[in-house]
Amino acid sequence: MADMRRRKFITILGGMTVAWPLVTHGQQPVKKIGFLSVSSPKAHAPFVAAFNEGLKEIGFIEGQNLAIEYSWAEGKFDRLPAMAADLIRNKVDVIAAMSGDVSIRAAKAASSTIPVIFITGSDPVQTGLVASLARPGGNITGFSMIANELMAKRFEILSELVPKLEQSPY
Repeated sequence: MADMRRRKFITILGGMTVAWPLVTHGQQPVKKIGFLSVSSPKAHAPFVAAFNEGLKEIGFIEGQNLAIEYSWAEGKFDRLPAMAADLIRNKVDVIAAMSGDVSIRAAKAASSTIPVIFITGSDPVQTGLVASLARPGGNITGFSMIANELMAKRFEILSELVPKLEQSPY
């Protein structure tokens, strides 16, 4: 149950991350989001629902002021570059690249101007997706669940939350 809440939180955060740069830069409301994933719609149904909920919470409602074009590779990694190019041709305002670095790389390679927002389980600096966490550079930004630079801070927060936590002798 806690795992599902964490996943829902991360997905809602992703939805808000997609829209936030466009809201803060004072641009017109998003007309179209390209959602690029190596996965399948069935596997991502709860995440898509949470993604839409996160967007709705900040005023973006599919069918009203927002259209989302979903591109699912169904596990066929080689399809991602063509799918990302299709999203660009269909004039999406932003691409949400999900389900691994291969989706993110395909979106990043497809355009140097359309914003690419991602959630990754890897270190985006170490894998070469971004220049740095503070200044990702180019048209790509996102959220990493695993970043070495943040590990010390995570342990500091954990020790504050659980003050009697001691290092195991093992």
